[in-house]
Amino acid sequence: MRKSSSGTANARAGRAGRAGRAGRAKVDELRREQQARERRSRLLLVIAVATVVLLIAGAVGFTVWRDVSSRPSLHAVKTFPATRDHTNDPVTYAQSPPVGGDHRPTWLNCGVYTEPVPDELAVHSMEHGAVWVTYRPDLPADEVAALTEAIPDTYMVLSPRDGLPSPVVASAWGTQLALSGADDPRLEAFVKEYRQGPQTPEPGAACTGGSDGELPPTSG
Repeated sequence: MRKSSSGTANARAGRAGRAGRAGRAKVDELRREQQARERRSRLLLVIAVATVVLLIAGAVGFTVWRDVSSRPSLHAVKTFPATRDHTNDPVTYAQSPPVGGDHRPTWLNCGVYTEPVPDELAVHSMEHGAVWVTYRPDLPADEVAALTEAIPDTYMVLSPRDGLPSPVVASAWGTQLALSGADDPRLEAFVKEYRQGPQTPEPGAACTGGSDGELPPTSG
């Protein structure tokens, strides 16, 4: 029995419809797979970036912590009030070496001295922001050389002094720290903190053009 032409056409149309639907389903499946891959790629990228950021933050935090934890402590620094009038009379200071107080109108030129210097001149230099490092006269020569090498070139005074409470003493205006020797790591920290520090009454004032250690003659 022969099929009619209309029946054959309907059959072909049915097969074509099924094939089209299957093709569209395949395309949809491929599109979903591609979108899933893209989502996974974006997620992996976000995770990678977050991991890098966390690693960098951790490294920076560890570096800061290590720097702070290894920094010499200045908790032993003592602070004192101090007057700051000019006088040509000898001054008796409450601390030895002094950390401030009334002083000569002339300041001590900053630098290295091999002999004791007048207190009234050194105090004026500290008023200008200098750090005064004193050491016992019997300090070994190699430690004196180490102190000379360690201190900055400006706004520093280094000199021997009798009667110190420790081998080395670092003083700035209103502040003082007893040190165990030239190799005490707190010396560098003290200089960094207090040379021209916030406690300085006249920061930036001259530390040259004054006296080289001789008390100027008084007038009158």
